[in-house]
Amino acid sequence: MDSDTKKNVPPIRALSENVGNFTVSIHYDQRLYRQDIRGSIAHANMLANQGIIAVSEKDDICSGLEEIKCEIESGSFPWREELEDIHMNIERRLYDKIGPCAGKLHTARSRNDQVCLDMRLYLREASEHTMTKIAMLQNSLLDLGDKYHEAVIPGYTHLQKAQPVLFAHHILAYFEMFERDYERFVRVGKAADVLPLGSGALAGLPYPIDRDFVARELGFAEISRNSMDAVSDRDFVIDYLSAAATCAMHISRFSEELILWTTEEFSMVKLPSEYTTGSSIMPQKRNPDFAEISRGKTGRVYGNLISLLTVMKGLPLTYNRDLQEDKEGFFDSYDTLIATLEVFEGMLTGISVNIDQARRSAEGGMVLATDIADYLVSKGLPFRESHSIVSRMSDYASQKKRLFSELSLSEYLDFSELFEEDVFDITVETSVRSKDVLGGTAPGQVLSALKEARSRLEAHCGA
Repeated sequence: MDSDTKKNVPPIRALSENVGNFTVSIHYDQRLYRQDIRGSIAHANMLANQGIIAVSEKDDICSGLEEIKCEIESGSFPWREELEDIHMNIERRLYDKIGPCAGKLHTARSRNDQVCLDMRLYLREASEHTMTKIAMLQNSLLDLGDKYHEAVIPGYTHLQKAQPVLFAHHILAYFEMFERDYERFVRVGKAADVLPLGSGALAGLPYPIDRDFVARELGFAEISRNSMDAVSDRDFVIDYLSAAATCAMHISRFSEELILWTTEEFSMVKLPSEYTTGSSIMPQKRNPDFAEISRGKTGRVYGNLISLLTVMKGLPLTYNRDLQEDKEGFFDSYDTLIATLEVFEGMLTGISVNIDQARRSAEGGMVLATDIADYLVSKGLPFRESHSIVSRMSDYASQKKRLFSELSLSEYLDFSELFEEDVFDITVETSVRSKDVLGGTAPGQVLSALKEARSRLEAHCGA
């Protein structure tokens, strides 16, 4: 640029040397470059369309922005920390390329509505990406359920053996959790799908802008209704962080069960070797580190949600620089959740179930107690009375260190004269088959549930 052009370059405001890079966000918000450039091109097109800037000026601006995008993606872009953020870095680079005309891009726009636009554009994509990863994890769950749809395992309450269930039924419980997560991210995407550009700093703009045009250019379903709310709203980010925290919690619960199931005491599941690690001192160890780390990362996802909620709770309208804190935690939660979903999807693909050990485990712990109580009900006894009888029987069998199937009929009759030889027909399999209600663990119900879940998943993938 010549000396006259340089005079029109916006000055870089010098900050105190004491503050260092305290206000600098470029090290993390530079990942918004695509959204920032896309939004700026749409804005420039609108300005030209409305006659606010000349078409030739718009062409220069858009060409310059496309060149900047290429520079960023090739790694040749000259990042300048003193410009603080992605927006000012791109704007200053545009000055370097096209001169004073670059200053017209900021007509009818504030950094306040610009940064909110970038975040909404990014968050729409992030929600869709997260939904895709959840669907892939759900697919792995269904494949696992299909593979072991006949395997019986003990179901637990209070981490005590309770009743036998099909392994696939247990897996389908997690499918439902992740299905709700999927729907949450659908809602997150809708919450982000609102155009804030055109709000200015907070009060709107004195130019004949066309917000509908920009919304169409950027694919927004709605336009913000209040300029003050638009520039200060971060509910859509909180929505993502909240949905991410819930999804991470579901992953953590699943991690906990996998960790338990792979212990020698349970020995029901074996993880693929590439998802375990050894010990630095004990050669025999095969630790479920990937599941443990997934469980541990839940805390940081929770923390990012609480952090932003805390930032927002004391902010008066409208924009405050505190809102800069919306990005780093969001990016961290997004990256963490995506990585965890990918790890889990891969880990589930290689899981093997020890069907025989699971079946033996399902026979222990008096898991047929409720079935025996139901047996007495079928003989005409009120459930509360049969419950009391079988409770005493459970204590008796436990003291004798025997299963119900190992008691004699005479021992049964000591507790109730209603018992007959057919009480020994009650097994783990009959227990599972008896739960033949919608949502129950009976084989037919589980097979239907697997099929129905697959249909829902296919609908997601085709949406």
